[in-house]
Amino acid sequence: MSAAPAFPLPDPAFEPTRAFWEAAARGELAVPRCAACRAWVWYPREACPCGGALAWTRVSGRGTLFSFAVVRKALVPQYASLVPYLPALVALAEEPRVRLVTRLVDCAPGSVRVDMPLRVAFRRLRFDGVEGEIPAPCFAPES
Repeated sequence: MSAAPAFPLPDPAFEPTRAFWEAAARGELAVPRCAACRAWVWYPREACPCGGALAWTRVSGRGTLFSFAVVRKALVPQYASLVPYLPALVALAEEPRVRLVTRLVDCAPGSVRVDMPLRVAFRRLRFDGVEGEIPAPCFAPES
C-alpha cells in the first residue's frame, strides 16, 4: 500500500472518493447516482438516502457558479504561487442541488459572477514544496 499524498494533495485512494479521482484521471467528471430512485448523491456515501445502491456516473461537466471567493493571501504556504485564486461552489447541470467544491480557472477575478455558466477543465493539481500531483476537475467559464 502506498503512502497518502502530502498535504494539501487529496488522497486518491481514500475509498469514499476513489472513483471520483479515478474518473478525473480519465478526464471525466463522475458523481454517485442511485440505481433505485435515480437521485444524484453528493457527498459520496455507502448508499442513497432511499436505501438504493449508488453507482458512479459520468456527468456532462457543465454547471453554474453558485458561490465563490477571491483569495489574495495564502494562509497555507503551499498555495502561495496560486494567489490570487478562486475557490468556488459549482452547481451541476444534471442536478443543481449537487454542488462541487472546486477552483475556477481561465478567468480573471473581476470577470466572475454568480450563476455564470461553467464547464469542467481538468488541471494538474500541484503545490510548491509538495511532491506529486493529481488531475483535478476545476471549472472555467463556458465559451
